[in-house]
Amino acid sequence: MEALHVDSQPHLVIVPSPGVGHLIPLVEFAKRLVSLHNFSVTIAIPSNIPPTKPQRAVLTDLPSTIQPLFLPPISFNDLPENPKIETIIILSVTRSVPFLRDLFKSLIGKTHLAGLIVDHFSTDAFDVAIEFDVPCYLFFPPSAMNLSFALQMPSLDQIIAGEYRDHPELIQIPGCIPIHGKELQEPTQDRSDDAYKLLLHNCKRYRMADTIFLNSYPELEPEAIKALLEEEPGNPPVYPIGPLVRKDCSEKEERADSDCLKWLDEQPKESVLFVSFGSRGALWRDQINELALGLEMSGQRFIWVVRKPKDETATTTLFNDQNEKEVSRFLPEGFIERTKNRGMVVPLWAPQVEVLRHESTGGFLSHCGWNSTLEAVVNGVPLIAWPAYAEQRMNAHMLTEGIKIALRPKKKEERGIVEKEEVAEVVKSLMEGEEGKRVREKVKYLKNEAERALGEDGCSSKALSEIALKLKKTKIGY
Repeated sequence: MEALHVDSQPHLVIVPSPGVGHLIPLVEFAKRLVSLHNFSVTIAIPSNIPPTKPQRAVLTDLPSTIQPLFLPPISFNDLPENPKIETIIILSVTRSVPFLRDLFKSLIGKTHLAGLIVDHFSTDAFDVAIEFDVPCYLFFPPSAMNLSFALQMPSLDQIIAGEYRDHPELIQIPGCIPIHGKELQEPTQDRSDDAYKLLLHNCKRYRMADTIFLNSYPELEPEAIKALLEEEPGNPPVYPIGPLVRKDCSEKEERADSDCLKWLDEQPKESVLFVSFGSRGALWRDQINELALGLEMSGQRFIWVVRKPKDETATTTLFNDQNEKEVSRFLPEGFIERTKNRGMVVPLWAPQVEVLRHESTGGFLSHCGWNSTLEAVVNGVPLIAWPAYAEQRMNAHMLTEGIKIALRPKKKEERGIVEKEEVAEVVKSLMEGEEGKRVREKVKYLKNEAERALGEDGCSSKALSEIALKLKKTKIGY
């Protein structure tokens, strides 16, 4: 009988959990494997909804050797009302395992299937790889501090009684600044919730991975990465291969927001504060009001991406008309008019990659998502840390207390919000104060180190080459 032809080019299946923030770094990882090491890749994307516009934007103009595949949507009709986002994300992968099994069946015998790579919420996909005797790898999109915590989480779950936020002592994470339990990632704040249980389930399965790829680099998180490289018994080896960030927005997106970039062209170098809270970031109406008044009081130039308040219920969409009149509903009366000569309010979305790259951008008030943090670092832009959800409080703690490339405003405990005076003070400090000068110098140093890490002889490029060589030697036992 004639043997089946098997493509000799090594092929990888990559499974990101739902959410564009998880997809972006994995796509960038795939691009480097394809362009530098001659792999082909299938990116299999689970979800409970049809593909979103942001997902499709990330997947445009890919090399022909990277094939995106949206797995069939799964149902959550059986879940209790209002499950946490982490529950939805993790179960989207778990319930997509049968579709992944079908994908593997279609690839086995036709490709040199060298491995399965999943992100930190997708370890249930390991079961399919094990079934087909394919090596499993974990790509960890967040920081080294978060990885160190995740690897320690099964032990902490046994040692610490009650809620982490009530623990009287700071949580010790190897290689990291000790942190209060209330600053840990969001799904750890209620240990009775399914989101915590599913997160713990995934963390316990990290040890099943052959290798862990980390989207960071040693100069950015030196002590945390040093601790991770000192392998604990049972933990997989860790390879820092970052920073992996999206290089460009699509041409269509750039044209749509050309006014934003044109406005930046007219501003002095490093004079503009970019204010954005990410794709899911939303503030309460009172906080929007205080932030607006604080930006006005600061006297600094700014671009602010404004979204619907959390407590806004008048409309079901973020904006019907992306214009000043619509945005003004959420802002103090007269704010846009009073700040029009030094500020720009942008509804819903701005081309963040291009804004942070622009020479007029001198600061970034950010929710501290890891993708946004790395985009700031690779462009040498210092931060104001304003965490909102997920692991962002951990990132903010690390950026201010550890790496020291961010300033963090303090909330007024009675009101639970950052008041306008504090906003104005921290903005002025970042943009023109001595403390801002120090963090600016540090982040510019880290920008240079990031370029070096990703250069031909850089530590991240060498780590990727070592991984690629290992993957190409994989022999599948089907």
